[in-house]
Amino acid sequence: MSTPLQVTARLRVPVTETDHVRGPLDAPVTIVQYGDFQCPFCGAAHPNLAELLRQRRDTVRLVYRHFPITNLHPYAERAAEVAEAAGRRDRFWEMHDWLYEHQDQLDPVHLSLGVAQLGLPPDEIDAEVDRHAYGDRVRHDFTGGIRSGVNGTPTLFIGDHRHEGGVDLPDLLAAVDATTP
Repeated sequence: MSTPLQVTARLRVPVTETDHVRGPLDAPVTIVQYGDFQCPFCGAAHPNLAELLRQRRDTVRLVYRHFPITNLHPYAERAAEVAEAAGRRDRFWEMHDWLYEHQDQLDPVHLSLGVAQLGLPPDEIDAEVDRHAYGDRVRHDFTGGIRSGVNGTPTLFIGDHRHEGGVDLPDLLAAVDATTP
């Protein structure tokens, strides 16, 4: 009888200065999230990740990368591009939070309203998204996720290792505490 080969998914694309980072840049623990703004499981993980960052503010940084699963979530790619447009204006995280807090309102009309609620220029952002000005960035994140073994969302990497546990707060705290130097 043979033992099946087990391959551990590892983060293949290192964190760089072009990534969206929340938390201290020199934090000893880095969590990389591959997420989809329309994914209900990502939406459920969102407040837990926010609370994790609050409780471990000096030891954890969160990196967000796009992984829109467009065959299941028709508005996910547009939402990712809207987040990138906001990011170009130094408002990525505000848009990120709005998108997760309004997952039932990700159609183009509501997205424009959300952009306006954040004080960003909706007509300008709509035009950028319509011409896919940020499509390369979203595809870059997506292909990096594929290279790292991402096959669903949310997928988290703590350090370079894929987190195989749950995304509820106790599981996340335990995983972070187990890797904190």
